Amino acid sequence: MTVLLMTPPMTQLNTPYPATAYLTGFLRTRGYEAVQRDPAIELFLEMMTAPALDIIRQHVEANFEHFEDDELPDAIHNFLAEFDRYHLTVESAIRFLQGKDPSLALRINSRRFLPEGPAFDAIAQMEAVSGDVLQAAFGNLGVQDKAKYLATLFINDLSSVITQGVDPYFEVSRYGEQLAAANPSFDNLYDTLMDEPTFSSEILAQLVEHYLEETQPSVVALTVPFPGNMLGALRIAQTCKAINPEIPIIIGGGFINTELRALKDPRVFEFIDFICLDDGERPLITLLEYFQGQREVDDLVRTYFLAEDDNGEPYVHFNENPELHDIPQVEVGAPIYDGLPLSEYLSLCEMLNPMHRIWSDGRWNKLTIAHGCYWRKCSFCDVSLDYIDRYDTAGADILVDRIEQLIEETGQTGFHFVDEALPPKTLFAFAKRLIERNVVISWWGNIRFERTFSQARCQLLADSGCIAVSGGLEVASDRLLKLMKKGVSVERVAQVTKAFSDAGIMVHAYLMYGFPTQTEQETVDSLEMVRQMMQQGCFQSAYWHRFVATIHSPVGMNPEKFGITLSDRPEVLFAENDVDFSDPTDTDHEMLGEGLRKAIYNYMHGIGFDQPMSFWFEQGVARTSMKKDLISKAISNLIDSSEE
Repeated sequence: MTVLLMTPPMTQLNTPYPATAYLTGFLRTRGYEAVQRDPAIELFLEMMTAPALDIIRQHVEANFEHFEDDELPDAIHNFLAEFDRYHLTVESAIRFLQGKDPSLALRINSRRFLPEGPAFDAIAQMEAVSGDVLQAAFGNLGVQDKAKYLATLFINDLSSVITQGVDPYFEVSRYGEQLAAANPSFDNLYDTLMDEPTFSSEILAQLVEHYLEETQPSVVALTVPFPGNMLGALRIAQTCKAINPEIPIIIGGGFINTELRALKDPRVFEFIDFICLDDGERPLITLLEYFQGQREVDDLVRTYFLAEDDNGEPYVHFNENPELHDIPQVEVGAPIYDGLPLSEYLSLCEMLNPMHRIWSDGRWNKLTIAHGCYWRKCSFCDVSLDYIDRYDTAGADILVDRIEQLIEETGQTGFHFVDEALPPKTLFAFAKRLIERNVVISWWGNIRFERTFSQARCQLLADSGCIAVSGGLEVASDRLLKLMKKGVSVERVAQVTKAFSDAGIMVHAYLMYGFPTQTEQETVDSLEMVRQMMQQGCFQSAYWHRFVATIHSPVGMNPEKFGITLSDRPEVLFAENDVDFSDPTDTDHEMLGEGLRKAIYNYMHGIGFDQPMSFWFEQGVARTSMKKDLISKAISNLIDSSEE
């Protein structure tokens, strides 16, 4: 039995999403023929060729034939005006971003090689504020990075052309996301699938047809990690069924696990046959055994399929079967990447945020140190779901074994650990094993800023290859951190992040605003705390997120405990996740959010630390109540205690 695993469009362009690699490795340990393909990267590359641009121009001209020049969107106008240059340079830019033609950097940096559309306006806007930002960011020697940044803007312009002029569902890192995300109805997706195929979906169909002919699978399995993969998954399924109506098609993944837990619409099963929830290994292996006649349908684990009631009417049936336990982490095996075009991924450069740069640049082998979250208490997090609630780790030695196996296979020594939060005890043991076994890697991942990360332990992690960590400071307010059950204080976060930074590890802070009952005063005070921490060198990168209540989090399940009221929701037949709520505090989070983003943008560039908080907001705001030396004293306390 041959299983073909695929990641639908779109995900990251710089590295494969790891789900199919994990499942391929696992299935092969169980004796199955597992093969994998990545139509996401291959679709993008097919659209970024000179012949594809010819077709894109035809679509654009047809769609905008009645528009005057001054009515055209900026990206479309520039594309048509500079088409010959786009046509000439697109394949060269892609080769450069794939690392295949580094000498092209000097031509790109001349600013006369690639056509420059609206995406490049960001440079002029920054220069109006702070001078020559490219010189400041890259200097005279950062030739490759500067060229990556400019080539990334070029790609963003072309992506805008496709979205605005050819296919409204196409984006670089997502595909038709708005059709699926938290949408209680399947109507929008269904109507799109029944409509005429777009240019990108035609290319996707050709790729899938080639994969089926090449691999001759018995089963097709698709991972849907994000809402922006669901349309692509159903397009792939549609193509597979058109070619071979009898082939079983299975889907699972993060979006499915989070948002389709109340699925009722039978039309979904016009395209696919089975939908698996939570960890995929056990449901998938049980389905394969069912296909081979080794199990009954009632044995299926956490699986949706279409059944008939007593009147012969179809309905969505969910089979749970808790008797079959999940596969322990020690048995899932190492990811296997063969079948994925590792040399074809693009290293992009998002200059403005150092952590975004790491996310989008370079080829990272993705691994987990543990399944689930060792803390699993945060009130804004989906702690009721299996991927967070069930904690299981394989141990340091097995992890290092898998790392050596991946280095041998891929030739890459960069690792991104995709845990919800890296467990400190296992993490420290892992770092020691890397050093003891002389395994040289660069790694990064998500942590909790808790007291166990002392200066000595941060240095241990740095010595083992840790280059960056990200973690949640969230609201930078002790009252709200307690309400969130984060288990940290602002002072402790300052001390821990400073310890990481002093060890040479870059720190990114997730920041949040709009949490239930958060006042304007608390928001302004949070910004003041962030200002002090960034000025003191605690972290170098940060991003403000607007709080969203989800139905699987403590806030969504028990809103009264957080002083809010959930809005009425329509009947859910398809996806359910985000939920609107009313907060009697009545803070203007929309206005505050603009100021928070403006401030953090400048702080990351070392600008504006001396400005009063009111400087960043369009309207008058409360004065901060925080002492100006609160963070410096917290850091001093850390240094003093380490010297005792």
